[in-house]
Amino acid sequence: MNPYVPIVVMVVIAALMAAAGLVVSSLVGGPKRYNAAKVDKYESGLQPTPGALGGGRVPIKYYLVAMTFIVFDIEVVFLYPWAVAHDALGWFGLIATMTFLALITIPFVYEWRRGGFEWD
Repeated sequence: MNPYVPIVVMVVIAALMAAAGLVVSSLVGGPKRYNAAKVDKYESGLQPTPGALGGGRVPIKYYLVAMTFIVFDIEVVFLYPWAVAHDALGWFGLIATMTFLALITIPFVYEWRRGGFEWD
């Protein structure tokens, strides 16, 4: 048997379950009656701030903070296995982890010095 058959079967089952979830939610979901309250912008229960026509522009700092969060989230995902098995990895694991941390820290310091985390 080909070793990729279980992976293909798993992908097919996942795709079928995703499609079935979409179909069932569209069938079971209530009627779609749109009104002004449903299509209005929602900002944490507060009245939405007025924006420019056509949706307006979002400040770039929003995306910088979001990308920084994603980078550090990925950093935690990569550091967790090292923390669990650091004895088995030895010096190679320590050097690889420190290199990874240095590569993550340099852009963080750069963004911090440029004022990317200041919300004026």
